[in-house]
Amino acid sequence: MTEKKNYGFTTTILHNDRQKGIEHGSLHKPVHTSVAFGYGDARQLASVFQGKEPGFRYGRQGNPTVSALEDKVNKMEQGVATLCFATGMGAIGAVFQALLRAGDHVVSSSFLFGNTNSLWQTVAGQGVAVDFVDATDVDYVAAAIQPNTRIVFVETIANPRTQVADLKRIGELCKERGILYIVDNTMTTPYLFQPKTVGAGLVINALTKSIGGHGNALGGSLTDTGAYDWTQFPNIFENYKKAAPAQWGITQIRAKGLRDFGASLGPEAAHHIAVGAETLALRMERTCANAKALAELLEADERVAAVYYPGLQSHPQYAIASALFRAHGSLLSFELKDGIDCFDFLNRLRLAIPASNLGDTRTLIIPVAHTIFYEMGAERRASMGIAESLIRVSVGIEDTADLLEDFSCALEAC
Repeated sequence: MTEKKNYGFTTTILHNDRQKGIEHGSLHKPVHTSVAFGYGDARQLASVFQGKEPGFRYGRQGNPTVSALEDKVNKMEQGVATLCFATGMGAIGAVFQALLRAGDHVVSSSFLFGNTNSLWQTVAGQGVAVDFVDATDVDYVAAAIQPNTRIVFVETIANPRTQVADLKRIGELCKERGILYIVDNTMTTPYLFQPKTVGAGLVINALTKSIGGHGNALGGSLTDTGAYDWTQFPNIFENYKKAAPAQWGITQIRAKGLRDFGASLGPEAAHHIAVGAETLALRMERTCANAKALAELLEADERVAAVYYPGLQSHPQYAIASALFRAHGSLLSFELKDGIDCFDFLNRLRLAIPASNLGDTRTLIIPVAHTIFYEMGAERRASMGIAESLIRVSVGIEDTADLLEDFSCALEAC
């Protein structure tokens, strides 16, 4: 297949494997299960280890099936390089493991996925100071920056309250100050938004969610967009400066975060995710449309106290989300009015499934304070605006009428 530079999003991902040729004419990159890679010439083996020529060293550091997925995600994010990890948390953890040192400072959005919040607590215990701020306004981020600030970290749409970070202006601030800007793009996916457009140097995607899309494989990715000048980053080890400066960051993360940390993605999971990724755009179109319809239904219902979805004009960051994103995502959350038991409501649903994943083809629903945010305690939940009655919905691809009927009937029963 002759490569063409101007294909659309889905066509590019669908045919990406074939750009490099696939064994035996297979349409999918085969699953390579070997963890060791032999060379007929020992000098070539040494050359691969020294980074003088491309090749595979050991399964923990790379694999042909995983490499094919990395190339797909890299095309999605229009990056210069992408690494895949066993989970999204593995990707986030590897960044901090590889790039931060005791005495560094990080500014993070206070509106975070619960496990990321927990990870920051671990990082803080290792001598890295972390300040949590309201990232919906760049002024709060600017006020928190210190001379030793190395990273600003935000999510595009926060899970579960759907706050949208002031993405563009934070990117401008980070560029002005020479700070590495990291954006977790999981809730939007590269189809709805590419953080590179707002100056993000590194982009995180939990591949388990919408990119894989079927709840059958764990995975995470980290993309270097090329937007950050690594010569400004003080924590690069000298032995990783042998390559061009644009490769310094990803080279160090591959060594210190992937090789040493060991959160490697397996080939079977990579294959599942790569196949799922082919329909990302189609699924996102459907799930975003379903989410908007469901959010409007909930907002109009007298038994619902509040609805949080960036596609509603009542959402505080509706204008930001509408300006930056192709659509407003498939995640929403809502609170029932006092006197309505959230567990009774959940148990009346017939299609929506009580479960903790996101970005599945099926609609998944969960009481946030009692499950995924339970560990952090009532005080921290309150600071994040998470009410005890908050219910999170990851909207799937069901027929819209069936989904709306399911929620309507459950509310009527309340």
